[in-house]
Order: sequence, then C-alpha cells, then structure tokens
Amino acid sequence: MRPSPRHPILALLLVVTLVLSACAAPAPSGDAGTQPAATGQGRVTEVGTPRHETLIVDSLNGRIDNPMQMNPYMAGTQFNNGLHQLAYSNLWEMNTITGEQFPALAAEMPEPLNDDFTKFRIKLREGVYWSDGVELTTEDMAYTIDMVLNTPEFPYRGALSQIIKSYEIIDSHTIEIETVKPEPRISFRLGVVVWGNAFRIIPKHIFEKENVVTFNNYPPVTSGPYVVKDVDPNGFWFLWEKREDWQRTDVGMIAGEPAPKYILYRFYGPEERRVIAGIQNDLDIFTDIVPESWEILKERSEYARAWFPHFPYANLDDPCERGIAFQTQVAPFNQPEVRWALALATDAQSVSLATFAGMLRASPLPVPPVAPLQETYHKPLRQWLTDFAFEDGYKPFDPDFAVKMAETLRSQGVEGIPTDEAAIIDLFGVGWWRYDPAKATELLEKAGLSKGADGKWLLPDGSPWQFSINAPANFEVQSQRLAFAVADAWRAFGIDVNVQQMEAGTFWSSYNNGTFTAGSYWPGCGVAPDVFQQMYSVYHNSLIVDVGTPAPGNAIRYNSEALTAILDELAPIPSSDPRTIELHTQFMKQWVVEMPWLPMFGTSKFVPFIAYYWDNLPTSDNAYEGPWWWWSLFKYQLPKYKPTGRL
Repeated sequence: MRPSPRHPILALLLVVTLVLSACAAPAPSGDAGTQPAATGQGRVTEVGTPRHETLIVDSLNGRIDNPMQMNPYMAGTQFNNGLHQLAYSNLWEMNTITGEQFPALAAEMPEPLNDDFTKFRIKLREGVYWSDGVELTTEDMAYTIDMVLNTPEFPYRGALSQIIKSYEIIDSHTIEIETVKPEPRISFRLGVVVWGNAFRIIPKHIFEKENVVTFNNYPPVTSGPYVVKDVDPNGFWFLWEKREDWQRTDVGMIAGEPAPKYILYRFYGPEERRVIAGIQNDLDIFTDIVPESWEILKERSEYARAWFPHFPYANLDDPCERGIAFQTQVAPFNQPEVRWALALATDAQSVSLATFAGMLRASPLPVPPVAPLQETYHKPLRQWLTDFAFEDGYKPFDPDFAVKMAETLRSQGVEGIPTDEAAIIDLFGVGWWRYDPAKATELLEKAGLSKGADGKWLLPDGSPWQFSINAPANFEVQSQRLAFAVADAWRAFGIDVNVQQMEAGTFWSSYNNGTFTAGSYWPGCGVAPDVFQQMYSVYHNSLIVDVGTPAPGNAIRYNSEALTAILDELAPIPSSDPRTIELHTQFMKQWVVEMPWLPMFGTSKFVPFIAYYWDNLPTSDNAYEGPWWWWSLFKYQLPKYKPTGRL
C-alpha cells in the first residue's frame, strides 16, 4: 500500500533524522548546511558567503535540469530561482494586497492616444541601467518587440503578435505603440497582474550579437537589483549578488536598497530535509510545506513564523486556485456531462481534509476565492449558484459546505473555528458541488459510458476508462496532495485513475503542449475584480493551437463560442466601466454551465520563514504584501527585510 499523501510517517522520519543529524559533520557542497567560519566572524554558507548577509530561499521548482538556460523567451526556461524575481523588472508591477498596479520600468501608467484604445504612449523610467553599465532605453524595448515577433520558435510570439501592431520610438525614453485591436488594459497585457508577465525587456546590445533561438543568456545582464554570482551545474542552487549600482534600478528608485547582499535559492530535497534546514537556521524562507510539517517546525524552532499565528496559519489569499484541469480536446473530457460527473463524484470535504487538514477555502468559480474576488463574484453569486439547475431540474450546488466543514473540524478538536456563519463562509468559502455518486453515474451513462462487471467504468466503445492525473513532484505540495486525494475519490467511484508525479520541467511542458489528460494545475488566477486578462489567456478561442504545439494561452484547448463572445465584448471596455463587472458576472455564470475544468480550493500557502537572520517579512499583522516571494514583486519586498544582527 502506498503511503498517504498526507505523510503520516513524516513526524517519525523527522525525529529520527534530527537525532542522526545532530552529530553529523558539516555537509559538503550540494547538501544541506552552513558551516562555522574559521575567522570567528559568523557562519558562512556552503557557497562561501557570510550567512548573516545571505537570504536563503527555498527552491519552488525543485532541482532544475537546465540551470544555465536564462533566456526569458526560450521554451523551457525556469524562472523561479531568481531570474523572474531578481533579474528582470516589468513595465508595470502589481501590489497584490491592494490589487493596484504601479509603474516599474515604466515611469508612469500608459497614456491612451485615442478614444478606442489602440494607440498608447509609454514612457520608460530615466536613469535605469543594465548591470553592465549600459542605459536601458526604448531601443531595448523596440528590439525586444521585434525579436519576439520575428522568432516563431518563441512561445510568447503568438500572444504578443495579437497585441502589438506597430511602434514608433519618440525618444530614448518614450515609445508609442499601436495595438492590433482595442486594448484598454494594455498595462495588464504588457505588465504584471499576478505572478508576472511574459513581456520582459531584454538588452539589445547583448542579444543582437547572438542567435536568439539558441542563446542561453548565461550569465544574464540584468535590469533588476541582483546579478548571478554562481550556479550549481547540477541545478540544486542559484546564488545572486546585489548590484553595486542598485540605485540605478527601478527597485532602488521605488523601494530603496534591498537588504540582503546575497540571495541563495536552494533545493534541499524532500520536505523533511527542508524542515530540518529551517530548524537548523539553514533556510530562511520556505516554499509550500504541509500542515503536519508546520506543526513540527513551530514546535522545534522559536523563530518559525507563519502568516497567521493561529488556525488556519496559512495565507488563504494566494491569487491562484487549485483543481483538476482536463485536456478538453480528448474524449470523454470534451463532454460537459463527464466533467460535471467528476465534480459530483468528488467528496470535497474529504478531499480538503486529506489535502491540507481542512485549511482550504472552496471555490466553485474560475477565479480564486481571494478576499476582493469573494466580495465581487463568489458572495454575490452564491444565491444564483444555489438556484442553478441542470435541464432536468437537478441543483448541484451545496451552499452548506462551509458550515459542515466547520462542524467537522470542531468535532476533531480544532480550536479557533468561528461560529458566525458569515465568518465561516469567509474562512471556508461560499460552497461547492454536492457529493452525489448516483447523479454522477446518471451523467456518465448519459455520455455513453457504462460500468463493467468489475464495477469499473468503460468508455462508449467498451474499453476501460483509464487516465492519469499529472501532479507536481517535490514542489507545489498542495497540488501534489490534491491529486492523490481526488484520485482516491474517483477510484472509489469506479474510475481507473492514477497519479503521475512530475518534476517541474516535465509537468509544465505537458501542460503547455497539451500532452496531458488531466492534471492538478491552477488555471484560475486573479487579484483585482477585472480579471479579463486571466480569463482571456485561459479561454479565448483565438489562442487554441494543436495538441503538441506550445500554447500562447488556453493550454486546456477549451473551445467555447459563448465564453469567447463575452470576452470579445469585454475587450474594448476599460476596467472603470460598470459593465466590466456585469460582463464578468455573466462570464462566471456561463462558465459554470460549461464547467471547462474543476476548480476546488483557493491556494493555502504554508510558506513560513525563520526569523533568525532576517525579520520583518510580511505576515497578517504586517501585511505590506503577501508572502509571494516567487513572484516578480519579491524584489520590492527586499528593502523592507531587516537583518537581525545575529552571526
């Protein structure tokens, strides 16, 4: 029998490993550990930097198999080890607490030059320099546009070609662009709305000398406040050093001097080793850990901090939600009855408990249940969801999910569960779909499937219905555990499904190329109420390409004339227009009817930090930003970090 994805033996493994490691010699390079300095000036890291000057960050994507590929437009480049967070800045960045954009490399928000939003003036911030001392100008931006549009090998080419029609350089810091169609949200299209943006200005004087299709861009000349100092050729760590001229970056001008001199992205391996590294003060900022690990970490380290100091501990407002995505060009997932059947065959409460001990906020909509979107869409649509019915009159929504989840956790002795229904909904969501295997059976039979003598489902041609759920391996633990929990539920329903764990490169390549059947992915993202850009990139028909071809968007290849029509109506309307929310609400309702994929829960981020060497990181009591260090805005948080002075 395979171990549960909740790792019931994690605590025992951790205790044993701690005992063994207590008398172990310092680890060699490539393994966990910092070492005492011979000079008595404090510890040094395994890569030779002073520990008190080095911020050690967990590796979001595990070990990277192409660590020196740093061309931001080349397929397969991995960004989450500093390239995205430290090396490049965007034209416009997003504060995810307020949902407001602010100018970054741009000096101001884009200026519309006509009433139909097809011409814009963009001014770049003066005084920004590349790390090699060359000034960043509109020549770089123009070259980036031309390079991408003229390089079909770049996956982003398809998306950019639908945005920019032409441009004119006015001066060294002013450029005017004409768009293919009205783009009232041009700052969203070419700037940050959630994690980051694919449009990154690159240095013309570097790339114009190379074959950009094969150019790895290592080490990169950066516009951000850090440069690469060293990289492990095996992909276990990436060391970045603060630029001496950090003042000549947008971060320096906007936020001030980043506190850490060095930032080390480090992959320690399995979760228990990461927890040990934190307890030993060898890891400052974690990527996801499970609730059980957090319990151990906070018990063994007085410096461990989570977003909340009490239940649910994790931050529940990560602007991407988790669920099961389907390749909708593959039968039988092209049939809405099948997708709905899978929803009703899922006991969401059991899945929540198995995934993150119930510390999850349910989502029945294609946008995450973060606070601004809860208030704009989830709560206002709760009654509509309750009344929503299939053609036969069946109502699939369960508005009592949150109350039942609260009752279950209280019965388990969990403290801090609110009793007020409004507070319960704030914590656990507005509801989810009913657990109704009988109705799920009816829907599958309507779609032509049947059950064999062994109780397992057969496809319409009589062959076994077998498929895999792609899941992350050694990263994004909520999605990993969710895949196992959902697979358990579907197997109990008679579906022959297994979980295929994948390293980051393979996991995302399968998604972007459409070479998956189902996957524990997260297509639903958003922060601000205007989520047009996110919905467009996931559902617009114009972005559909053949399976096997890298997608510029719409990776699930979902073809909906109704959703596309609403997006087309939204496209020319600015965010400030009241019709924006009305049309988005219409989009949400139509989306529920079609159910392109199965969103389940907002993302709960157990991303604790160890306040031994560094403090003043964001928490619920100090929420100057969310704890999203893997996003492009990380560089703007760094000036707020405070060294503790411990050596």
